[in-house]
Amino acid sequence: MNDLDAVLARIDANADAALDRLFAVLRIKSISTDPAYAAECKTCADWHAADLASIGFTAEARTTPGHPIVVAHDRSATGPSALFYGHYDVQPVDPLALWEHDPFEPRIETRADGSKVIRGRGASDDKGQVMTFIEACRAWKDVTGSLPIPVTVLLEGEEESGGVNLPPFLKDNAAELKADIGLICDTNMWDAATPAIQTMLRGLCGEEIIITAADRDLHSGFYGSAAANPNHVLARIIADLRDANGRVTLPGFYDGVPELPEALKQQWDSLNFDAGAFLGAIGLSVPAGEKGRSVLEMTWSRPTCEVNGMGGGYQGAGFKTVIPSVASAKISFRLVFDQDPHKVRAAFRDFVRARIPADCKVEFIEHGSGSAIRFPIEDAAFTKSRDALTAEWGKPAVFIGGGGSIPVTAELKKALGMDVMLTGFALEDDRIHSPNEKYNLHSFRKGMRSWARILHALAQ
Repeated sequence: MNDLDAVLARIDANADAALDRLFAVLRIKSISTDPAYAAECKTCADWHAADLASIGFTAEARTTPGHPIVVAHDRSATGPSALFYGHYDVQPVDPLALWEHDPFEPRIETRADGSKVIRGRGASDDKGQVMTFIEACRAWKDVTGSLPIPVTVLLEGEEESGGVNLPPFLKDNAAELKADIGLICDTNMWDAATPAIQTMLRGLCGEEIIITAADRDLHSGFYGSAAANPNHVLARIIADLRDANGRVTLPGFYDGVPELPEALKQQWDSLNFDAGAFLGAIGLSVPAGEKGRSVLEMTWSRPTCEVNGMGGGYQGAGFKTVIPSVASAKISFRLVFDQDPHKVRAAFRDFVRARIPADCKVEFIEHGSGSAIRFPIEDAAFTKSRDALTAEWGKPAVFIGGGGSIPVTAELKKALGMDVMLTGFALEDDRIHSPNEKYNLHSFRKGMRSWARILHALAQ
């Protein structure tokens, strides 16, 4: 039996002990956004530091202006080095009444189809995913006494509450944390049987606009047509943001947006994605974005402009004939490839200002920005990891895009100059951020084995 086979056997033999450790960390109420749980967040960071130290890492929970960041090193091996990032904090559990049991008392649940899931807050996002990597390291250390490659583990405690302390921490500790490749386990598989590596994530630009006309709300009988109505102004602006073909009309918006590489487009086409079922599951049937684009292109590799919220005038029960003095909207842009979020923000503001009547005024509130990120699928680390995942799951692993944003990937690349490989074992129905969050037991067990294979592959 070679080392890899022995490590995989060790993971299988110790599966119950690994589950006990996961349950222990799931019981810690590490809700980062609520100051009432600050002590629990510290407890969780200390738990991870002690656990990593127990398997030979040099580990500590380091203080920040917010919650601690866990840093652990095992650099006894030679070869390409890796930095594994995860987060130990979790979302609030509200609404608690919708949970079927205590969110911080994890349990195994057998579903109608016979599959088993781990229920509890953080089971999938991100404690269960983090522990798949740590348990793989534990097995390698138990069997061989060392890891296949040098590894640093970085666990954040504020991912679910803005992560404001991570960028300066990365900058201040760049020399210590720098590695050849970054590893993140906070993403989904393609489906329950098909592992995936996410190589593209969209950036984000968020803006709130507030349009003010009169100095107070007005009687529509007395002032109708004579007075500017901010709702009308706002409606025209929003309508103008897209043309009849679904394209965003901001000047220069598509600068830095190339066509999808043909090889990647062909792979996405081979996934047999059912756009009808995707939309049908939410009661829709017609794609609403750019005409001539597939739904996967729209959600993974094309930029968007979406109105996330609108308000203005009377919205209570019944009816009130009023011309509001103020109307507002929250608008977000998902960005791809080399789009510049600052340029998009400036173009949007110019676009809005050009449509504001002379006796109205507009205020802008910035709600964050970040560039899109993509990684080279031809890089050796990505191809080796894809092959390792294929060997474990018995089905070819696929390179996929992501419609959302994971800001830490851009931060790691910016501060540490490394590419990041996003490999996770969550599923779309894991109910992350929602009541009754779960993580498939199969995902947890296969995830441990997958990371063991990936560490071995990266060493070759």
